[in-house]
Amino acid sequence: MNKVIPADALQDHVGQEVGVTDWLTIGQERIDQFADATDDHQYIHVDAERAAQTPFGGTIAHGFLTLSLLSAFSSRGGGLKLEHSVMGINYGLDRVRFVHPVRSGQRVRARFTLTSAQEKRSGYFLLRHAVTVEIEGEQKPALVADWLGMTVVDKNAGG
Repeated sequence: MNKVIPADALQDHVGQEVGVTDWLTIGQERIDQFADATDDHQYIHVDAERAAQTPFGGTIAHGFLTLSLLSAFSSRGGGLKLEHSVMGINYGLDRVRFVHPVRSGQRVRARFTLTSAQEKRSGYFLLRHAVTVEIEGEQKPALVADWLGMTVVDKNAGG
């Protein structure tokens, strides 16, 4: 569950880890569905027999699949939620690195650290998070990213 804070408390959380999600299993069905959705059917993702002959030892998730989970992770306890927010908008990524492959069947989770928060105009807050997607049992993460999101707050709400 996300921690809900007033917008005027944002600066108190800059530099702090603001959320860690539960583990999520990345199964072959999810990998196959992502391959179908993106037309990326490279054998290392969808052909267990051929992928077993690679250094990966089996199929691996697409890096973009792991990256696409940031939205779900964010809503599942990965970040702060501002009081009276009416929407969150994906603003982009400044840096993404795919550090270690996620093998089919492994579990991942995300850690979010708020690195900056700016009110760009009245009620529009640009939040930057350093995100690390960890792989259970691995020393290296699946990915690291600097993720930007715009949270829109109804400044007339709450009295």
